[in-house]
Amino acid sequence: MYLARFSYDVLPVNRQRAIEFIHREVEAARGKGLNARLLVPLTRGHGNGPALQFEVELTDLDQLDQFRNSGVGSKQETGNWMHAFSEVLTAPPGVEVLRFEGGERA
Repeated sequence: MYLARFSYDVLPVNRQRAIEFIHREVEAARGKGLNARLLVPLTRGHGNGPALQFEVELTDLDQLDQFRNSGVGSKQETGNWMHAFSEVLTAPPGVEVLRFEGGERA
């Protein structure tokens, strides 16, 4: 089992709009049978950690490419969504892929 985590930096003025974009991503993942969630950090770690995060659980790494290419609809719809979302980001998203160890889902 894998966990893909996307970290997004946004200005406070764009926070609600970014949350709406991520909610669409969460719903799209859930619509594809994936467990996904929006994370809103209550504190910021070292440096100026990400303002918002999105996590999706995957059974294999091929699902990551499939989801990123057509996560919120067709390839065209996903491309349009990514372009619009990028307008509120202050930096490219950070991406981490983690593997669960020692058992089933956390």
